[in-house]
Amino acid sequence: MPRRSPSDLRWSDVTPKSLFLSRRHFIGAAGALAFASTARAAEPPGDLTPREAITTYNNFYEFGFDKSDPSKYAGSMTIDPWSVEIAGLVDRPGRYDLADVLKDQPIGEHIYRLRCVEGWSMVIPWLGFPLAGLLNRVGPQSGATFVAFETLARPEEMPGVKRRLLDFPYVEGLRLDEAMNPLTLLATGLYGDPLEKQNGAPLRLVVPWKYGFKSIKSVVKITLTSGQPPTTWQRLQPSEYGFYANVNPGVDHPRWSQASERRIGEGFFAPRRDTLMFNGYAGEVAGLYTGMDLAVNY
Repeated sequence: MPRRSPSDLRWSDVTPKSLFLSRRHFIGAAGALAFASTARAAEPPGDLTPREAITTYNNFYEFGFDKSDPSKYAGSMTIDPWSVEIAGLVDRPGRYDLADVLKDQPIGEHIYRLRCVEGWSMVIPWLGFPLAGLLNRVGPQSGATFVAFETLARPEEMPGVKRRLLDFPYVEGLRLDEAMNPLTLLATGLYGDPLEKQNGAPLRLVVPWKYGFKSIKSVVKITLTSGQPPTTWQRLQPSEYGFYANVNPGVDHPRWSQASERRIGEGFFAPRRDTLMFNGYAGEVAGLYTGMDLAVNY
């Protein structure tokens, strides 16, 4: 993907809302969007979480620590126009307008679980494209072994940033082979619509076999590096939040058991579910960790 000057189009003009209103529109828009196969785990994800729950129960600390803060305060965030800086060990670094990125990528539906370290889970119909597609276009160099991500930090629009609730900007990272796995998604929407701001609009990472804090929101920078990058929660509490953060019922968080989970939307008194290794995606990703002690590399 060559470096381009800013486009006259906004990212929302490339994927207009009318194309996302139903699955029928996806099929009818095949000439404009390449429809990717729905990604499936060996264990079916289950019933979809209600959209209202997905959009009102969120962790997005740039807007506050309460789960309802993102839906209350994210409306002030400006997301159009949007660009992503790609830097580090790549052949074609630069700042890419999101409209240009989306024109080059196949947007499809991917029904994934999301499992958070606190013990709650959702099943979400994401819209997006594999991160590998974008990385291949910018050309990872031979020395690149990790990918670092950075979230928008705009104190005038984000009350949590203004109050310095964390050391912003929020940063995360993956090993390059994890980033290139077909399940690793750059999401642009959910439930047939573009992402809402509290869910990480206009572009967020989704890594379905890892705890939710790895799926960084509102991405503004991607950097390929030769060494393991710092991550926000590992930097703050390394004994609780490891770099890998793979969903693992056999490795508890110091303050919570990870053996079971509560599915959001099913009611507080619904029976808890057994946590699945790698969140149910072991068939697709277990090979990435052959020979690793996952209690040490947590």
